[in-house]
Amino acid sequence: MSSLISLLFLAIAIVESMAGLLGNGTILAVTSISCLRSKILSPYDMIMIFLSLSRFFLQCWMMLDFFLSLFYETSYYEKHFFAIFKTVFMFLNYCSLWFATWLSVFYCTKIAGFTQSFFIWLKQRISSLMPWMLITSSLFSFAISLPFAWDIYNVHDNFTAPLTVTNSSEWTVTMKASLVLLFLFCIAGVIVPLIVFVVSSILLIRSLWIHTRQMQNNATGFRDPSSEAHIGAIKSLFSFLFLYVTYFISLLLLLSNIFVPLSIGEAMCTAVMAACPAGHSMIIIWSNPKFRELPARILHRANCHVRCRSM
Repeated sequence: MSSLISLLFLAIAIVESMAGLLGNGTILAVTSISCLRSKILSPYDMIMIFLSLSRFFLQCWMMLDFFLSLFYETSYYEKHFFAIFKTVFMFLNYCSLWFATWLSVFYCTKIAGFTQSFFIWLKQRISSLMPWMLITSSLFSFAISLPFAWDIYNVHDNFTAPLTVTNSSEWTVTMKASLVLLFLFCIAGVIVPLIVFVVSSILLIRSLWIHTRQMQNNATGFRDPSSEAHIGAIKSLFSFLFLYVTYFISLLLLLSNIFVPLSIGEAMCTAVMAACPAGHSMIIIWSNPKFRELPARILHRANCHVRCRSM
């Protein structure tokens, strides 16, 4: 029964990953076409390209990981193969988290109305700093994911036997032995972007909320479109924050090795990790008319094609 539930969650994760591929592919295509037409690569477009690319490859890698872990379990847990898979997986995860963080920082500096000297300095220089921030975080993500190739995971040593006869006490010893190193690398690769993301998101939400309250107090009784836009932005930011923190918790649980492979807990965390990037990309598409245009155009042409065939 538990294996069936695990397979159900993995199937949900695959569907979510496919939705994420479509969403991030749309963002990447629209941003690239816009840059080619205007021949200008703005900091926002740069973030969108880096973020959508990292998530596109991450979800492709996750789907490949699902497939191999299900159908080629013995080969998947071989020493070098497993280490390569986890190294690439962690690199893409770290990049995705950092790029989402820089998107939040960019929103905060461009929209929030704080008057502190550091904030004003950052607001004036964010456009020139953004390329270096993206490149530096990519290099940092690569460096901090390399230890996974040195086999801080010893999990595969326990899977030379089939899953049904795996020794749970042996799993516990291995997990404890690598937990300290795992925690240190997790702190370095995940906690830092999480803190920056949470701080910038809270600051932006606070600024938008204060501005919205001021506009509502000055309103004459009619629904103010500007005020509604700010409320919509606050809702989107809360959604971003919830998805980011949920993704972080699921990643931390998977990294802690507390779940036996293909268990219900691991499958649930995997489904959550697949859902968060997909949900984030859908919110970005929904909140930006430029990104909504391409899916709407495709749907319109598909409907016209169906109507023409039915006539």
